[in-house]
Amino acid sequence: MDDRRTFLRFLAASPLYAGLPWAAAALAQAPDSEPLVTRAQDALDVFDLEKVAHKTIPVAHWGYLMTGVDGEETLKANREAYAHWQLRTRRLVDLSKLDMGTELFGVRYASPIFLCPLGSQKAFQAEGELASARAAKARNTLQILSSATSTGVEDVVAAHGGPLWYQLYTSSDLNVAMKIVARAERAGCTAVAVTVDLPAGRNTETLSRAMRADTRQCAACHGDAGPGALSARPMYQGIDTKGLLNTSPALTWDFIKRLRDATRMKVLVKGLESGEDAALAVKYGCDGVMVSNHGGRATETARGTLESLPEVVAAVKGRIPVLVDGGVRRGTDALKALALGATAVGIGRPYIWGLGAFGQAGVERTLDVLNNELRLAMGGVGARTVKEITPAALIRRA
Repeated sequence: MDDRRTFLRFLAASPLYAGLPWAAAALAQAPDSEPLVTRAQDALDVFDLEKVAHKTIPVAHWGYLMTGVDGEETLKANREAYAHWQLRTRRLVDLSKLDMGTELFGVRYASPIFLCPLGSQKAFQAEGELASARAAKARNTLQILSSATSTGVEDVVAAHGGPLWYQLYTSSDLNVAMKIVARAERAGCTAVAVTVDLPAGRNTETLSRAMRADTRQCAACHGDAGPGALSARPMYQGIDTKGLLNTSPALTWDFIKRLRDATRMKVLVKGLESGEDAALAVKYGCDGVMVSNHGGRATETARGTLESLPEVVAAVKGRIPVLVDGGVRRGTDALKALALGATAVGIGRPYIWGLGAFGQAGVERTLDVLNNELRLAMGGVGARTVKEITPAALIRRA
């Protein structure tokens, strides 16, 4: 949309077009003045959903969703990394049977695009994780549930109806973490992704500013415990959370080994960005790794996850799946990540835009838009299956 606005302004300033009556009218109707979509199915891209969500989600909750850390250089880098790669087209390939199906741990999904864990979804829409789960079920999509879910894992698994993965914040008491893992396994989760990128907390400036601008009382949403309190989270019910932190600064690979021995679920590590750590994940028996910087909300590295992906893929050497998230806004972004070796590609903010805008229908529309864009991009590079998406589909921008 920014490109269209720039183009219209160029036309308005041109001596060839400035005198034409339609030029000024077109500029006046540039995207800034376009009405918001009123139905999920009318969204043409995820940014249409973002605009509606921005209007419907409360200020502080919007700040929580959109914030990065420090100066948000990493948040920007996640998005900008995709612009460093161009697609290399191939023609005259038979695309009559194009297949986007992807298999993870023996389960086949309709697409390699999946829903990342994102907490407190009732802050964005009344049904929260349940609406996301029903949308994932409708589109045969993998959903990973956050430890900070605003709905208990049992209810979300029931709404999804299929294999669900669980994201684990270990908390400062690793025995508590093991209890939560056991609960997720009993509920039917088939994999647990341990988040390891927040050992010492984070500095979320945008969220803090948004909270100052929100005139509502926090107790209206979070109760007397306040935002972020573990005691108010469904997954900590029945657990003494006094003095308990969300993450553990003492977390090491020993916990991964302990977890590996204690659960039948597949074990992944979420938040790796280096080849050295990826090799250790294989050494300690992990079933998969997730290249992630928490959506630009962990360490301020100024490095996008797409830039970290190749060294992780190289270190893993095809022994376990490599998933990636961060900055995906188009199906072409997903294709670039797949071409660089990702097994599957996660989205976070885009599906929450859909959720905040139109509930379940908005999440479904987010998936439809991105999957359609990915399908078209696959056709453009001559890839008939996800496995045929290789580095040959990319050119590094000079």
